[in-house]
Amino acid sequence: MHKKTVERWSPWILLVAIVLLWQIICSAFNVSEFIFPSPWAIGSQLVEFGGVIAGHAWRTFWVTMAGFGIAIVVGVLLGFLIGSSRLAYAAVYPLMTAFNALPKAAFVPILVVWFGIGVGPAILTAFLISFFPIMVNIATGLATLEPELEDVLRVLGAKRWDVLVKVGLPRSMPYFYGSLKVAITLAFVGTTVSEMTAANEGIGYLLISAGSSMQMGLAFAGLIVVGAMAMVMYELFSWIEKRTTGWAHRGSQGE
Repeated sequence: MHKKTVERWSPWILLVAIVLLWQIICSAFNVSEFIFPSPWAIGSQLVEFGGVIAGHAWRTFWVTMAGFGIAIVVGVLLGFLIGSSRLAYAAVYPLMTAFNALPKAAFVPILVVWFGIGVGPAILTAFLISFFPIMVNIATGLATLEPELEDVLRVLGAKRWDVLVKVGLPRSMPYFYGSLKVAITLAFVGTTVSEMTAANEGIGYLLISAGSSMQMGLAFAGLIVVGAMAMVMYELFSWIEKRTTGWAHRGSQGE
C-alpha cells in the first residue's frame, strides 16, 4: 500500500522538487527574467493576466478538442477498415507511415490559403497530427488477431464480421486508449503551432505576442497552461482506460 501511494504521488513530488530547484537556481545566480523567468515571476504573470490567459486557453482547448474529436472518428473508421483486411493493412499502412513523417507545421500555410486565418487551420492541424496514432493502434489491434483464434471462432460458426466486432474491437480497446493518450498531447501541439502563425487568439498567439513584447514570464505561463490542459486530458483518458479495460491491466492494478 505504501509503495503504491508513493508511486501515485511521485509525479507531483518530482514536479515540486523541479520547481523549487528552478526557483533556487534563478535566485542564486540572479538569472534575468527576460531570459529565463523564475517560477515566482511566472506565477505573478498568471495572477496578473489570469483573465486574458483563461480566454486564450479556452479557445485553444475547444479548438483542440474539435480537431481531436474528428481525429477519433476518422482514425477509428480508417483503423477498422485497414485492420479488418490483411491486404488493406499491407497496402495502406506504409503509405500512412510516409504521410505521418511529413512535418504537420508545413501544412499550416497551405491551410491558411484554403481556409483563411482562424479556427479552421488550427482544427485541421490538430486533426492531422493526432489521427495517425489512433488509426495505427486500432488497425494494429485488429490486424494482429491470432489466426488460431479466428479459426476456432469460425469452427464455432462465427463469421468474419462477428470475429471483428465481438473479439477484434474489444481486444483493440487497450490499443485505442493508449493512442488517445498520445494523440491528445499531439493535438495540443498542433493547435498551438497553428495559432502561432495563423490565428489572432489562443495560447499560440499569446506566446508570439508575449515573446515580441519581451514578456517572458507571460510566455512561460502560456506554456504551462497548455501543458496543464494536456496533462489533465491524459489523466482523464488513463482513468477511463483503467475502468473500462481493467482486464488488460490485472498485473498493474491493486487497491
